[in-house]
Amino acid sequence: MGRPAIDIAEPVKPARAFAKDTAIRSVRATIVDAPTRRRHKLSNTEVTHQGYVLVRILLDNGVSGIGEASTLGGPRWAEESVESIHAAVMNYLAPALQGQSALSFEANAIRMSKAASRNFAAKGAVESALLDAAGKTLGLPASALLGGAVRERMEVIWALASGDSGQELEEAREKLRHREHRQFKIKFGFNRPQADLIRLQALRSGLGDEVRLIVDVNQGWTESECIRFMPALEELDVALVEQPVSALQLEAMARVARRSSIPLLVDEAAFAKEEIARAASMGCGSVYSLKLVKSGGLFEMKRAAAVAAAHGLELYGGCLLESSIGAAAHLAAFATLPRLEWGTEHFGPRILVEDLVTNPIRFDEFEICVPDGPGLGVEIDEDKVRAYARKE
Repeated sequence: MGRPAIDIAEPVKPARAFAKDTAIRSVRATIVDAPTRRRHKLSNTEVTHQGYVLVRILLDNGVSGIGEASTLGGPRWAEESVESIHAAVMNYLAPALQGQSALSFEANAIRMSKAASRNFAAKGAVESALLDAAGKTLGLPASALLGGAVRERMEVIWALASGDSGQELEEAREKLRHREHRQFKIKFGFNRPQADLIRLQALRSGLGDEVRLIVDVNQGWTESECIRFMPALEELDVALVEQPVSALQLEAMARVARRSSIPLLVDEAAFAKEEIARAASMGCGSVYSLKLVKSGGLFEMKRAAAVAAAHGLELYGGCLLESSIGAAAHLAAFATLPRLEWGTEHFGPRILVEDLVTNPIRFDEFEICVPDGPGLGVEIDEDKVRAYARKE
């Protein structure tokens, strides 16, 4: 019997040395408040400064990685705030990861799950930083570590959320004129439904029938309001309606979905994989919004996509107004998905007065381009971070 082609004992010493080289030396978190170009309204708040927690991880080899957690106006969209994310990272997640190899992605995710329940935004920022550091160490884009990209760019949606139809129409026309965006998501829920419908009618009339419009009610309607007003959305040729009722009212959302000829986008109603399966099985919608803040990590977000797809849901790349740092992390995962039927709405870098990186993500011909550099493919702008960092 001949000698095996590979002696499994041979790589043990180099692997151990490499694992030591990629050990996590330190984890730091910084709260940043970045101003936006215009007010961004939701059903329960409005944003003029976007809050982030930037997580930096330094490895023993001297390579550092950056990750980002995003929130909307504090613990309103979900339970996490920048303050709670900062505390979770520094007090619970960082100690659990100290000295571990940055390449042990699944083991590190388990360590974080034992250190803190949920806290998905915090975990997602940490894992993004780990992927950034690992990718830079290996000279590979984060998408390669996530399975390999199947697309380099994707259609990108712009949100209209000032509440002023005149301003929004001008804004949308400018995006069309510069060939930046041709799909628009209109935020509902902060006005009476009748007022929102008048605003939507003005946008449809001003933009024409060729432009695809999506409505995000942000849990702002009751089931009876959906029964009353969804037909008007159908008449205005709305392509998709996001989370019309409370995330807690799965039965109501399922009844709305059965009545509507417009597909519903499940967002706040499902974070964890088990929640996705439950919402899909109940018929709460036909499309699922993928967000790092809901999954707690890029690998877990891919698993969420697989669960949603297995239940027949189409996929939508959601955002929470991330800068180019958070957007790059999402795009690294979105690029690897076999299907992403609705593209993505990662317009966040463009709504900021100043992005937080020296090489912002590129937008071209109505699409957003996946960074192709090592790690996340973006480099932090230290001057801007210092300018917007919250004083401790």
